[in-house]
Amino acid sequence: MSDLVTIDTRGGIADVRLNRPEKYNALSRDMFQAIIEAGEHLAEAKDVRAVVLSGNGRGFCAGLDMASFQGMAETEEGRKGAAESLLSLTDGPENTAQRPAYIWKTLPVPVIAAIHGVAYGGGCQIALGADIRFAAVDAKLSVMEIKWGLIPDMSLTQTLRDVVPLDVAKELAFSGRILSGTEAREIGLVTHVVDDPLAAAMKLAEDIAQKSPDAVRACKRLFEESWHADARTGLELEARLQTELIGTPNQVEAIMANFEKRSPEFKD
Repeated sequence: MSDLVTIDTRGGIADVRLNRPEKYNALSRDMFQAIIEAGEHLAEAKDVRAVVLSGNGRGFCAGLDMASFQGMAETEEGRKGAAESLLSLTDGPENTAQRPAYIWKTLPVPVIAAIHGVAYGGGCQIALGADIRFAAVDAKLSVMEIKWGLIPDMSLTQTLRDVVPLDVAKELAFSGRILSGTEAREIGLVTHVVDDPLAAAMKLAEDIAQKSPDAVRACKRLFEESWHADARTGLELEARLQTELIGTPNQVEAIMANFEKRSPEFKD
């Protein structure tokens, strides 16, 4: 696995860091691939109960590294090659450009983003792929693609719709306005604004990791599959997932630990 993204797993928590600090973790082609590989690895990790996603250095992610794509855009052949490499299909509904953000939404465990410094363009969209976002007061977030004559195309249609109303989403995309952490919280773009986003994200991840991993995974699946579905789909999924949980070893352990007033010992 590339050192452009590091993963340190302890106590059921995967501490994932975008690791290109000299470039504010900007998205080169290699960075795209490294993020995808990290997500695919975590999707299969049975010992992971929660993921904390952050960036090393002075910012979360500055978005697309325009310098790394500039040479390819100078000729028609280069533009075609760049487009094909970014927009190539994957084994899911998303393409290669969308997967670095969308993959966090599809992980079976909760993903918590810790945002400091900048989260611009693709960086903002990667953060939106997380289930929960902590941001610093002075963080800067922007759906910035309009600045480059582009539309947001890293799965924003599947993430931003769940956190802000349509008119707000349009304003952000039309204007490319830069928001502080506080402003982002006011419109619902982030969940919490704190002095130390990484510490706060880790604390929440620790709390989640102490719950039944079966129930936590089922919770995420329930919300992801039912939130935009019809009533029958949601209600039937609730019943099916609950039936699958009742009486399992981890569910029994949750009951016993509560009755015996002790910390539970769940199995991955």
